Order: sequence, then structure tokens, then C-alpha cells
Amino acid sequence: MTERQRLDLLQRRKPHAHAGFFSRPHMSRRQLFRSAAGGLGGYFLGRELAGGEVVRAAGAPVRNTARNVIFLFLQGAPSHVDTFDLKEVAGVTPTDFAPETLNGVRFPVGLMPRTAAVLDKVAIVRSGLSWALAHPLAQTWFQIGRNPTSALGRLAPHIGSVVAIEKEPERRPDQIFPAFIAFNPANQPGSGYLPQQYAPFKTRPNASGLASTEHGPGRDHFDARWELLGRLDGSLRAEGSPYGAAAESFGKLYEGARDLMYNPLVSQAFSFSEEESLRYGGTAFGDACLLAKKVVAADQGTRFIQVTSNGWDHHQGIYDRQEVNGQNVGNNLYARCGELDPAFGALVEDLEAEGLLDETLVVIGGEFGRTVGALTAGREGRDHYLQMFYAFAGGGVRGGRAIGSTDATGAFTQDPGWSRFRDVRPEDIEATIYSALGIDWTTVRHDDPLGRGFYYVPLSDEDVYAPVDELFV
Repeated sequence: MTERQRLDLLQRRKPHAHAGFFSRPHMSRRQLFRSAAGGLGGYFLGRELAGGEVVRAAGAPVRNTARNVIFLFLQGAPSHVDTFDLKEVAGVTPTDFAPETLNGVRFPVGLMPRTAAVLDKVAIVRSGLSWALAHPLAQTWFQIGRNPTSALGRLAPHIGSVVAIEKEPERRPDQIFPAFIAFNPANQPGSGYLPQQYAPFKTRPNASGLASTEHGPGRDHFDARWELLGRLDGSLRAEGSPYGAAAESFGKLYEGARDLMYNPLVSQAFSFSEEESLRYGGTAFGDACLLAKKVVAADQGTRFIQVTSNGWDHHQGIYDRQEVNGQNVGNNLYARCGELDPAFGALVEDLEAEGLLDETLVVIGGEFGRTVGALTAGREGRDHYLQMFYAFAGGGVRGGRAIGSTDATGAFTQDPGWSRFRDVRPEDIEATIYSALGIDWTTVRHDDPLGRGFYYVPLSDEDVYAPVDELFV
């Protein structure tokens, strides 16, 4: 047994309750030009990338089966043994979970019927393993694909920001949406040391569309003021400005924000009807999944979308079902699955109906799993645990199966189910996403401020992590 395996085993045997002592290390995100850009500024800040060599390993294999990614992040850590790696415990598992075996996959059909209906499109990785049990640390780790406390971890961009910079050369001149959009963001890393152009454009769903894309006094008034602004200082913000790159970036900020204003494409993609909302569950999470589908369908340059669902930290009352007017409410598994299930089911169905599922990789995951077996005494919940799941649909994934398996209780990986013969780590998921998008996951950028070289996937030169290719074959 290696030292790493020994430490893993020790951590597994000492699951613990909520640990709030760790504060996620991060770089502050500048909010420059917020008022001028109507809250849209972060995306449009300077497009210039500091010079530096980008090195890719010769012949690194990539899948290149997807154009887009929709990442559904279940923040708080869902119980794997109650959802995508169901382990029934006599006298503990609620009977209304109504488990069934679908294509060899045991699943709580009663808890997530809409997901069960599309399970033939879903591949579940049941051999997942987190590196940490503290929420902020593990959440950031999953989203940047590396240890946040390492030197480069503190500068590392979100996976979506790497996708954005890699896909920039493929953007058409007429594409106006940000490359990376984050709906319902919380504890979300930014673009790290990469330019703010590649930071997540953070927003929340609103039936009437994006805020600040119309001028209060009216369009004629806005157009007149825009023309006046151009006459006053347009030349100072244009390419070749005597004030340098900062002024040029300021001009691009203005132009980019202007493109989103009074634009029917923006209105169509970011607004929705009550009927559409109800199909996705009528929740903030469901509305965000609906908008994710609409943004992908708009084909306006967005390549990575994250939708965050909060409230999965069920230390107590995990099965404490509460209903109001037929809706599951409160902080319990029924309420959270009541949001996830209709939204995910509708998302997969609609992407397929519109011919977008084959080119859109949908990923579901949280930061870790939860304790197995009986519920915690006196609290009737589940505490933090390293074992976890990941779920995938679309983007070339062959669904209707589980990859890897755990023991009878869900405590340990019994069969990893893939070529590396070990647990699947967040770094492997990062490599899988890049590979599916046709991005060379062995890339090393030599433009980082520390001059150490930024590896898209850590230790790729030592062949430590790799894409889970079994998802696609």
C-alpha cells in the first residue's frame, strides 16, 4: 500500500461533520467598469494575453466529441448512496425511493423519475473519490482540477475559463455571448491568472431576461448618448490608443456591452415563459438549466455553462420530507432531488429533441459524497465522505450503464471500471472534459506569473491523471 493509499484509507475511516475552518484561497475579481457595462463588464475586459509559449505533448489523444459543456454542480455534496450509487439499507432507505434496476443500473426511480426516464442516455462513474472533506477546499478543487492550496492552485483558472481561452480562435465575428457563463454562482473560482475576458459571466435566471440590457429613458436616448461618447473619446479607446492596452480594453468593454443591449438574440436566449419554467421544475435551478439549453441553442459563442445547485449538505434530516402545495420544501434530499430531477430530465430530453445532445456534454457532480449505512444518531443525516459519483450524458458519452462499482455499502471502490485501475479523481474529470472538447489536456502554458508553467491537468507530463475514455466506448 502506497503512502497516498494509506492516507486515503485513514480519511475514509474518519468521516466528519461540517468543517468550516477552511477559507478558500482565491484571487479577488476586479469589478472595474461595472456601472458602465451594466454588470456585464467582467467578460469584456481586455482580450490581450501576456506573451508566453504554449506547449502541447505530441500526439496526446483527445476524443473531440463535444462542442459545449453544461456542468451541473451540486454544491454541498450529495449522498451518493441515496442517488446515483444507490445502496439500500433495510429499515433506513425510504420505501418511496421505489428502486428499480434499469439496464443493470440500480436507481431510485421514485425519488428521481424524470432522470430515470433518460437513464439510457446517462453514464454513471461510481468509482469517484475526492481529495478533501472541507467544503470550500473540495469545491474549488473540483472546479479548477487541482489543489487550491498549491502555489499555482492559488492562480489557477476555473476549468470553464481554460475552455474559453482554448475556444477563442473558433469564435465567429457575429458571436456575442460570453464564452463561459455561470448561472446561480456560489463559491465560484474565476479566471485566475488568465485575462478577465475568460472569467465566468455570472448571472441568475429572470423570466424577463438579462438585467441592464435596456436604457431606462429609452433606446433613442441611449443611441444619442452612445454617439456622443464616440465623438468625445472614441479614438482614445480604439486600437492603437495613445493610452495603450488598458484604454483599448476599456473600448472593447464598451463595445461588447453595447452588443448585448437591445439585441433580440439576447432577449430570446435569456428569457422564458411560465410554461417553459414549469417543464424544468419551476425553480431557480430548473430555470438556469432551461437557459443553459437556450444559450447552447443560440450558438453565440458560449462553450462552457455551469449551473450551481445549493443545499446538498445534509448532516441532519436528510429524509425529512416536507410538502407545501404538492412541492417538496426544506433542506432535505427530497427537496434537492425535486429540483435536480425535472431540470436534468427536461434538459437531456430537449437537447436531444433539438439535435444538440450529441454535441453537448452534460456533467453532474458535487465536491464529495456522504457517509454510508445507518444515518447519524440523533441527527438522522449523513456526514462528509470521500467516496462519490460523477454522471455524464451527451457529447459522445455511451449511456445506460455504470462505470466502476463500490462495495455493498458504498464505502469503497470495489472495481474502478477504467484503464487506470484506481479511483477517479477530479483531475481525471478535468482531463475528460478537455478531451471531449478536443482540447489537448497535456497542454502547458508558460505565461503564468510565477514562471513555473501552468499545466491544464496537473502532472500530465508524469502520466498521473487521464481522461476516462471508457465513457465514450
